[in-house]
Amino acid sequence: MEAIRFKNDILYLLDQTKLPAEEVWIEYTDYRAAAEAIVTMVVRGAPAIGITAAYAYFLAAKEYSGQPAIQFSASMARARQKIASTRPTALNLFWALGRMDSVLERFGRSPSALPSLRAAAQEIHREDVEMNRAIGRFGAAVVPQGAGILTHCNAGALATGGYGTALGVIRAAHSQGKVSMVYADETRPLLQGARLTAYELVRDGIPTTLITDSMSGSLMRMGKIQMVVLGADRVAANGDFANKIGTYSVAVLAKHHGIPFYTAMPGSTIDLSLPSGEEIVIEQRNGREISHIRDIQLAPEGAILYNPAFDVTPHSLVTGIITDKGVVYPPFEENLRALFG
Repeated sequence: MEAIRFKNDILYLLDQTKLPAEEVWIEYTDYRAAAEAIVTMVVRGAPAIGITAAYAYFLAAKEYSGQPAIQFSASMARARQKIASTRPTALNLFWALGRMDSVLERFGRSPSALPSLRAAAQEIHREDVEMNRAIGRFGAAVVPQGAGILTHCNAGALATGGYGTALGVIRAAHSQGKVSMVYADETRPLLQGARLTAYELVRDGIPTTLITDSMSGSLMRMGKIQMVVLGADRVAANGDFANKIGTYSVAVLAKHHGIPFYTAMPGSTIDLSLPSGEEIVIEQRNGREISHIRDIQLAPEGAILYNPAFDVTPHSLVTGIITDKGVVYPPFEENLRALFG
């Protein structure tokens, strides 16, 4: 399964706002439209955001490639800012733009960089899939036999270049016969668990039970869940991490019930420049996402709406961090720096 394609200098994104009812692919040749696709969550998930940002950067370079070098450089600086302003929490966005910047700098910020920018964006896409499969291999080793696994939001093929991070672990473990059931919580307010995670797992023939966000504690108490694995949008040096709102609550419940709690992500999501999760910028989204589902109004006019897209889970609640270089255990800062410093 994939959500991003690139062919003949055209970017194709699977519109995730339409899933699971419709599978609609949208073509992009304008970097502004691609940036807007990130904002509106046509594409979402930290690795997929980074890949899309890289392709958008290339589309900008292609658009401006006929300009003189000085004007081209200025145009690219404005385009980069447009792409960078889309979603502030996902580190992969800035990591990918940094990769593209370095290519442009090697060519003196001139239009001659265009073929290399194309190749760099495609390499970022290819590398992500390889990293996800490595995450799956390392993560499957920590999944107990016959596990009931809880996952939150969507960290699958739809959120990455393909295969997935947390769902990559689940896919690999399922292929080894280890998974008895995956419990996917619906993930309010945008229902990525219900619309996307359940969609992926059902299509892959992995046993899946969809639950509301408020059911996970009860299932843990009943002994249905032996492990939690989910994704991350940014990991600080000490192992604190930002992920979809509601992750912190799941972590607290897992700790109380003595259930191993893992987050899974590629090294491009690890931000060693931040000492802790306190420094992670949390995106605030339109409150209409809470008060409405599509055009159906759920809440009365006048209610105050609070809609952070993410929360921060402290490292003290984390059993291990599954990466493309192995599973990292406490002390997280020392061990993360040893692998990624």
